[in-house]
Amino acid sequence: MDISMKRRTLLKVIVLGDSGVGKTSLMNQYVYKKFHRQYKATIGADFVTKELQIDDKLVTLQVWDTAGQERFHCLGAAFYRGADCCVLVYDVNVSKSFETLQNWHEEFLKQADPTDPEAFPFVLLGNKIDVDGGNSRAVSEKKAREWCASKGNIPYFETSAKEDYNVDEAFLCIAKTGMINEHEQEIYFQGISETVSEAEQRGRCAC
Repeated sequence: MDISMKRRTLLKVIVLGDSGVGKTSLMNQYVYKKFHRQYKATIGADFVTKELQIDDKLVTLQVWDTAGQERFHCLGAAFYRGADCCVLVYDVNVSKSFETLQNWHEEFLKQADPTDPEAFPFVLLGNKIDVDGGNSRAVSEKKAREWCASKGNIPYFETSAKEDYNVDEAFLCIAKTGMINEHEQEIYFQGISETVSEAEQRGRCAC
């Protein structure tokens, strides 16, 4: 089958985490295969896209990079709405970036307001595992996996944007996770449209 004839799927992915944990670097490594040593804070929000094929579907990942600074949190709601997956990122060498994951998790659910908060897909990335050969690590893999287990066994990957370690694998999982959510949303909205059309046929509101 011609690839242009295959079903195309657009997935909106939001990447959250404290400023400086490597959100932009992970995205640049995944999409452009580039790593910039100089740190530049993201202002507001920006997004990159990448196409990949999963089974017989052509998937376009729209990955949103949001600022980690507190003063930009008010930008949240408009960017979070319509997301298919949320990626939480922390720096394995900075305890505070791990401790604030709960806040980011809660903030996303509050702003995005998904139909089923408990089932909404998250993926956790522990970044910068290359730093100092792992000797300056402050958060153990065990601790991170325990946190994931407490959130319904969300997928966890340890990554290095600098060394391009586990980046492709993580984003492939993100895409597959988002596709499952998108499929479930399609079924949900299909059910709503059927209910509405039935009410319209009866000539009254579905409310």
